[in-house]
Amino acid sequence: MVIPPEAGLMGRLVDRVAYIFAAGIVISAAVLLMEVFLRYIFNRPTIWAHETTVFLCGLAFTFGGLYCTARNSHIRVVLIYDWLSPPVRRIFDILISIICAIASGFFAYAAWHMVTRAVWTPAGDIRLETTGSAWNPPTPALTKLFIFVVMILLVAQFLIFAVNYARRARS
Repeated sequence: MVIPPEAGLMGRLVDRVAYIFAAGIVISAAVLLMEVFLRYIFNRPTIWAHETTVFLCGLAFTFGGLYCTARNSHIRVVLIYDWLSPPVRRIFDILISIICAIASGFFAYAAWHMVTRAVWTPAGDIRLETTGSAWNPPTPALTKLFIFVVMILLVAQFLIFAVNYARRARS
């Protein structure tokens, strides 16, 4: 599928960066395969494989929402939309994009609250939230930061769509 022109430069950049997250899924599969091999063949399991794959897959799935938005391929109910004339459909596209930007802004606001608790102590010192496992990586804090950034990018992408739909409607 081709990136729609309404997605702008940001949509094209998101499409390019997506290969990194796709590689994360492949790396996760390789790590899990290695873990099965080490655990059941050599009886030498790792302490990091499970948390690493959860982290990589979580990032990929979170980025997937931005990726689908940039490609304008997110789930939509088209029961009414398909019956609309092209000019009315453009108005709906603009309104839907604005509403989605607002909703994403609320999610970004909620994500910011998660980030503040996961990254800073009440005294204001930086202390990344960890998993509490034997390996104890800071992946919960990093995941929450990533969700926040993706939500901000979603707001921007939806606003880009709204502006470009409005421009296209005028021309």
